[in-house]
Amino acid sequence: MTKDAPSLEDFPARTTDKLRYGDTDRQGHVNNAVYSTFFETGRVEMLHAGDVPPPEGKAFVIARVTIDFRREVNWPGEVEIGTGVAAIGNSSIRLRQALFQNGRICASAESVIVLMDETTRRSTPLPEGMRAKLAARMIAGEPAAEDAAG
Repeated sequence: MTKDAPSLEDFPARTTDKLRYGDTDRQGHVNNAVYSTFFETGRVEMLHAGDVPPPEGKAFVIARVTIDFRREVNWPGEVEIGTGVAAIGNSSIRLRQALFQNGRICASAESVIVLMDETTRRSTPLPEGMRAKLAARMIAGEPAAEDAAG
């Protein structure tokens, strides 16, 4: 995968979301704020589905999100979201994502997610078992561990 031109197949986790008429704006395309919701869907499905949910008393929180818009998304239809782990830190992970419509990339995103202790409200180290499960969702060609905060 190249960071500039990924394909959906580059991502270990993939999901589809339906476009809603209410997602559009005056210009007739999907509003930029909705892209963030699409990326959230991809992150949540990867992190909370299957075998990577946070341990009891812990929660994932967003520390940073950046979105690069490449082309408009148009209603009606659906979008496909690719999500994968780019880096694993001590208490955080960096995810890379891309949004596609009709096989064409429309946006890319990078986010840093921190594991937080719900009692202290402070970051907490990722458990070893979780680290291994996240490593299985690494994007090919990414280093296995680094400072996830970038």
